[in-house]
Amino acid sequence: MDAEKLGFLIAGGPAIWAISALSVMTVALILWKCWDFIRSGLWAGGHVTEQAVQLWQAGDRDQARAALAHRHSVRARLAYRAMQVQAAEHLPDALAREEVERTARGLLKRAATGLRGLELAATIGPLLGLLGTVMGMIAAFQALQTAGARADPAQLAGGIWEALLTTAAGMAVAIPAQIALTWFDTAIDGVRHDLEDIATRIFVPLPKGAIAPDETRP
Repeated sequence: MDAEKLGFLIAGGPAIWAISALSVMTVALILWKCWDFIRSGLWAGGHVTEQAVQLWQAGDRDQARAALAHRHSVRARLAYRAMQVQAAEHLPDALAREEVERTARGLLKRAATGLRGLELAATIGPLLGLLGTVMGMIAAFQALQTAGARADPAQLAGGIWEALLTTAAGMAVAIPAQIALTWFDTAIDGVRHDLEDIATRIFVPLPKGAIAPDETRP
């Protein structure tokens, strides 16, 4: 760590150290969630799942299940589970739907893991910055009071800008955390809609002679 960065941390006091630790946690969470979303297929288009659902609606159930058997994306796992319970003759329709809903809730809960940490960073980052600023301003005015008539305005200005460092640092952590949180929440909302659509199409077959949505495209 060079002298300038070390001086920045020292000038900011304990609050800047806490904000620095928070920034490391925030970056780690964002990178981990990006990897997690990619691994679980949340950002994937779901083309294989869509094709499997169309096969299911067309009556080719074995091929539909085979297409999803080794897929690990969130959409594929929900579709495969819905096909399994819908095909189970011993399960009443209400219980089958409840099981699919339980599976969907579990998948969505797993996808949202870690997002509360980003929400915490977006909330307490500015608060830590404000706390550091208030503490710095108190110290600056105490120094001004001690100096009395010999107070140097430059010294006061130096204390104030050092106090404001923590506010800027807190906002610098909170803004990316809030952007990432909104981005991830939007992706999960899109997946939630897709899961509802998939489950509905598996449990409610097309009327005889109806045309699947994709078949209407030129």
